[in-house]
Amino acid sequence: MDSSISQIDEAILSVTPLSWVKVAFVIAMVDKEFRNKMRKDIELDLIAERVEALIQEGRLAVQGDVKNWRYSEVRKRDEVVLA
Repeated sequence: MDSSISQIDEAILSVTPLSWVKVAFVIAMVDKEFRNKMRKDIELDLIAERVEALIQEGRLAVQGDVKNWRYSEVRKRDEVVLA
């Protein structure tokens, strides 16, 4: 896996709690982290693609249509935190 992709995945998992939060919130927080800490701009669509990939991998749970960022929610799966 590309190191930038793994950095995005790590950032997504670090800002996503065990409780439900809007996908838009996760995307905004990851974007903020990349801009502030890493001094990098990142495409919001790329972050959204990685959120979807983490859902497909079973690392995040989703409620609603993940493509509709403001009306869907994600959270960490319990086993991700315990692993």
